Order: sequence, then structure tokens, then C-alpha cells
Amino acid sequence: MSHSNDPHSSGKRLNERSRMVTEGVARAPNRSMYYAMGYKEEDFVNKPMVGVANGHSTITPCNSGLQPLADAAVAALKSANANPQIFGTPTISDGMSMGTEGMKYSLISREVIADCIETCVNGQWMDGVVVIGGCDKNMPGGMMAIARTNVPAIYVYGGTIKPGHYKGQDLTIVSTFEAVGEFTAGRLDQTDFKEIEKRACPGTGSCGGMYTANTMSSAFEALGMSLPYSSTMSNEDGEKTASAAESAKVLVEAIKKGIKPRDIITRKSIENAVAVIMAVGGSTNAVLHFLAIAHAAEVPWTIDDFERIRRKVPVICDLKPSGKYVATDLHKAGGIPQVMKILLDAGLLHGDCMTITGQTVAESLKDVPSTPAANQDVIRPIANALYPQGHLAILKGNLSPEGCVAKITGLKNPVITGPARVFDSEDAAMEAIMAQSIKAGDIVVIRYEGPRGGPGMREMLSPTSALVGQGLGESVGLITDGRFSGGTWGMVVGHVAPEAAVGGPIGLIKEGDSVTIDAHQQLIQLNISDAEMAARRSAWTPPAPRYTRGVLAKFGKLASSASKGAVTDPGFSQPE
Repeated sequence: MSHSNDPHSSGKRLNERSRMVTEGVARAPNRSMYYAMGYKEEDFVNKPMVGVANGHSTITPCNSGLQPLADAAVAALKSANANPQIFGTPTISDGMSMGTEGMKYSLISREVIADCIETCVNGQWMDGVVVIGGCDKNMPGGMMAIARTNVPAIYVYGGTIKPGHYKGQDLTIVSTFEAVGEFTAGRLDQTDFKEIEKRACPGTGSCGGMYTANTMSSAFEALGMSLPYSSTMSNEDGEKTASAAESAKVLVEAIKKGIKPRDIITRKSIENAVAVIMAVGGSTNAVLHFLAIAHAAEVPWTIDDFERIRRKVPVICDLKPSGKYVATDLHKAGGIPQVMKILLDAGLLHGDCMTITGQTVAESLKDVPSTPAANQDVIRPIANALYPQGHLAILKGNLSPEGCVAKITGLKNPVITGPARVFDSEDAAMEAIMAQSIKAGDIVVIRYEGPRGGPGMREMLSPTSALVGQGLGESVGLITDGRFSGGTWGMVVGHVAPEAAVGGPIGLIKEGDSVTIDAHQQLIQLNISDAEMAARRSAWTPPAPRYTRGVLAKFGKLASSASKGAVTDPGFSQPE
């Protein structure tokens, strides 16, 4: 949907800049502010004002290597006869805040980032924007703002971290979380534990497996909003800087051609993005984030659409957390273009979707081989897929009538029925896990951690990794109205909706109740009678909000259900 009549469209903005030169006294204050920054009169005539939304931060290695990319983009914009306007966006480190109260700010930061970019782009009447981000929520936050503002835009991913190494094994940040469980269970000595901790993150870049940041960057490339091959580059490699510069040049051409985000972000292109997410074994968070991106772009898209795509797209990449390889291995094997070409040839992608370069998907992939290289096994042909169907299953049942998300790859048998071990916070659950009071066959229930109840929908990487480290990843189920990290694997179900804080059935489970998770039947079930469920519901009372002031309180009041993307601006109404 292109908004050519939008008063904030790039053509009208450029015309407005030109009028600043000719309208005399009335526009003098506008010009004076620009002159203070070194602008010349000719800068107001047919030279687009292009924002550079720079997520650089020394908070996290995911973002600490972004400044060189921003510098390259700025230089390229100037050489392309555009005026770069640099502004910052915040970030939260998911890895550093994991398992703490700070993780409640992670999902909220997605909204803050989107709001920051929208505010600057529209408030300053920018003609286009280069969005540069690294850590997980930088990705959807930036794309939501791109979709909202609908001025020509391109996403520049900061790049992945390179793997750490210890005793012949590749390490990622998840290795450290799993080592906690191994150490607690006596399966790892203190020397090895410390060495894993020190070596897991060897430099700058976002977490190295097919976790949330790399999942979203891959999806943005498939969506057509990032350049080919850019989503799997390492932050530390020179090709990443060169790609940032090329991205800026491509954006200036898109401004000239009037190519806008909503020309690119369509129902068909989101299908392409989700197909790639399934093919690479991506993060459960992609479900939440693409619901929000579709909402921002006013594209009809529901949680059931993920299941529709899952059933027809196989997993063809052997990537962590449940596989062997990391994003740099995927890049060497041909990257996302190779994955896309395999899917395109199988009729699983829409080749006619437009990309930011002005080419269609099919045109951009025409020189990519139809089969992956024989000297690697990161990317497989469809005939030798790891799994015949996608890994992100949407389960429903009396525990989650709106739907929830299960990652089912890497499991020998994604079916379990067992007694509920009920915890009203992640902290309480983690205490029980570390005390080794969770046993094989248990179903851990972590509730009141949803968008409103948390508030902020914390990721449960610490509990799930501790269970895996204790050897319980296959034999213990875990359900939550919170989220999971992209690094999570095991018998886990997240985004249970409605959440406990608004009266969802997950809030009605009692300790010891029988619970069933059955990915084959796409079922999540509390095994009690309808009458008992109704009696518990009538006796339930909502808890008091955990926060009454500040951004956490605001998010807790405004956030939609996880099944709707946990968005804070209702606006566009998705179909039921």
C-alpha cells in the first residue's frame, strides 16, 4: 500500500525544502537552524534530507561496532548528493539483562525505538531514513518505524558476532547460559565453566546463532528491506562497512524513484520473510515481531498465518540453537540468497515481490545457484531437509485459546503430559530449577510474565538453559505467557495468550494439575473439566499492577495481547 497522497511523503518533503529557498522571510527561521550546522543555500534544492538512525552504544557488543557503519553511510549519502541527518536510538542488551528485572525493558525498548525513529523522521520531515541496529529489539523496532512513517528506507543490520572457541567447540552466548545448568548439576568443572564464560563472545556483533537478531536480519533481507547477503555478515569484517555504504547509495536511488516501504512490505513479502524464518530455524520472537511489523504496515496478518507457512516450508539450515552451525557459517555457505533461491525454485517464495533495490526477488536471485555447494552441510537441498515442516508451531487449546508458540525442532518427541509446577514469576521458577527440585516429566508453568502482567514479557533463557544444562531439555516441559530467547530450545511453549494478568487460563492452573503439550496435534491443554475451569475462572481476581509509574506502567496499560504482537498503538485492526 503506497501512500502517495500522504502529506509527509518524500516528494512533498523535497518540494517543501525547495520552497524554503524561495519563500523569503517566513522560512528564514527554518533555514537559520540548518545554517548553524554548516548547510548552504543549495542544500535546500533537490537534495534529500536523509536520516541515519544510529543505534551505536557501548551498552552491548551487539551495538558497540555500529559507529563505523553509520560513518560509512553518512559518507555515502554525502557522495550521493544527499544531506545526512544523524540521530540516536536506544538499546537494551537482552543477554546482559536476561534473568533480571531489567529484561522487562527489552520488549518495551522495541516500542521506544520505533517511537524515536518515527518522531525524528516525521518531526523533521526527513525524505528517507537509513536505520542501523544490532541487538534483538533494534530490528523490529526499526522496521515498525519504517512501516509507520512510509518514507523511503533501508535497514542496515550491524552484523553477527564471530563464534568463540573452546576445546574444539564453537561457542555463543547461549553456551554460557547452558554452562550454568551443567555446572549446577555437577556436569562441568569450574575451570571449564570460567573458560566458556570468558570465550563465548570474542568481539563485536550480535549473538552468533540463529537467535533473534540474526533471525530478524535474515527475515528483513527476505522481506526486501535490506541488501542481499547483508544479514549474515560479521560486524568485524570490512564487507559489513562496505555494505552499509552501498545501502545508503541504494536508498538515495529509492528516494529518487519514490520506492516506499509499503510498496515492499506486503502480505506476499511477509510470507517470504516467514518462509525464510522457517527454513533457517529462526527464533520464536519472530512471530511476535512480524505480527507487530504487519500491524505497523497495515498488512492483514494473524498468528494463524505462521502455522499456514510452517506446514509447507521445511527446515533446511542446520543452525544453533538446536543445530550445529552459526551465522558466519551460513554466510560462507551462500547466505540468505542461497536459502531463498532454494525456496523460490520449490515454489515457496513469491518471486515478483519488489525489493529496495528496485529489482524483484526473482531478479535479485537470478545468478544464485539452484543447489547449495556440495562441500558444506549448513544449507541443505529440500530433498535432504532437516525437518519436512517448519519448527515454529502455533498451538491452541483450553490453555491458550488465542494461540501460543512452540519451537519443535531438535526434539525426539514433542509430546508430553505431566504435573504442573506452577510459578508466578521467572525468579521463583529459576530458584526451584537451581535447587534441582524440577524432575523429568514435570511441566514448569511460569505466568504473570506476559506483556501486561510482567510487564514487558521477559525472555526465559535462564530457566530453559539451566534445564538443558541439567539434562532435562527433552524431558521437562515449560509453558509461559512470557517469551523465549532465540537461543532457547527444548520442550518449551511461550506467548501463551490470553496471559494470566488479564484472566487467561494459564492463571488458573494449580500445582500438580495434569497439562499436555502436543505439537503433533498443535494442542496445549489443561486436563480438567469445563465445569472446574469455569469455577476457577469465577474465583480468579486480577493482581495489582507491579508498576504504577514510568515506562513499565505505560506498557502494562497499553500493550495488546501477544497474539496481536504486544503492540501499544491499536490503530489498524487485524482480522480475527
